[in-house]
Amino acid sequence: MKMLDDILSGRFTDAQTAQPIRRGPVDSWLLGAVLLLLLSGELFVLNTTYFHAFDRFDDAYLFVRKHNVALVIGGLGCLVALTLPSTVFRTLAYPALIGAFVSLCLVLLPGFSHGNVQRWLSFGALNFQPSEFAKGAVVLYLAYALTKKANRIHSFVYGLLPPLLVVGCIVALIALEPDLGGAVFISLLLAALLFVAGARSRHLAVLAFVGLLGLSYGVLSADYRTDRFLTFLNQAADLQGEGYQLDQSRLAFGAGGVSGVGLGESRQKMFYLPEAHTDFIFAVIGEEIGLWGTTGIVLLFGLFGARGLRVASYHPTQFGRLLAFGCTFLIVCQAGINMAVVVGLLPITGLPLPFVSYGGSALVISLFCTGMLLRLSREVQPREDAHA
Repeated sequence: MKMLDDILSGRFTDAQTAQPIRRGPVDSWLLGAVLLLLLSGELFVLNTTYFHAFDRFDDAYLFVRKHNVALVIGGLGCLVALTLPSTVFRTLAYPALIGAFVSLCLVLLPGFSHGNVQRWLSFGALNFQPSEFAKGAVVLYLAYALTKKANRIHSFVYGLLPPLLVVGCIVALIALEPDLGGAVFISLLLAALLFVAGARSRHLAVLAFVGLLGLSYGVLSADYRTDRFLTFLNQAADLQGEGYQLDQSRLAFGAGGVSGVGLGESRQKMFYLPEAHTDFIFAVIGEEIGLWGTTGIVLLFGLFGARGLRVASYHPTQFGRLLAFGCTFLIVCQAGINMAVVVGLLPITGLPLPFVSYGGSALVISLFCTGMLLRLSREVQPREDAHA
């Protein structure tokens, strides 16, 4: 509870001169949680794509190889971030933001996008999703910008308006792809970081109201989003149409029960459950290894969140605290939303399960953010120093 008390009490707004940053070992609990989640992802990506890849491409290991390429790239990014002093992350904030903005603009131009919707850029055999890169860029930018504006965070014009305009442009570009789920998630990132940075409650309330109006417009402006939302409100209304995917997901959990049907024995992954290897991989975990398996995944993300909040609470610099909180929120909140969607507690958003779902761009960014968080954990002051 001490970590949450530090966050909620406004400790993140403390702009005092930082103590000299010392280097220690990485947080082994945090690293262990990530490694176990990556191992689960490797296992279930193979498990859920084997038949699908063989049926469509006559290559049972196609998706696994692509997943492993992303894993290697993301792992290298994680190692690079782990070796850099956290002061270097400040210098990456604006270049990352510019890169995200340019890539989001490019994906909307004819001839640059890949696929039926404008969400991917192609680089030979590799496809890149700018909205995933934008998530990490926004965390870096907000940690840097809100640190600079720590003394003016209570002012709407001088403290809040600049980051709102910058992130608002990113959100608008993602919404135009169209990717309403990604736009909403980055808006949540913005709200969470403003909150822990000490923004006034009335300013946040106004922003929440405006955000709800924007979300309502986004849902009502496209028939498929409206149908999806109405199906969420009445999930038994269209089991062969909009409700089919969620119904198949529930069948997977029901079949798995407490102990599961056995590793590799899922029936729903056999062309019944759409996106079984991406957004709905958690349902296959529930079917094959049951309640024990899904509880294990939840506990690993819970451990990740607890250790990430510890770093955010005890890092000696305000920038480090905000960056650690942003990286933790990015991973844990996205995981929570994904799992809530799969069990029918939220409308379908298209957000993958970090470290576990198939999806190269998301995996690379998640691993780089993890590398930054592990680096920040090396700089955490001992508990007795933090209270001195």
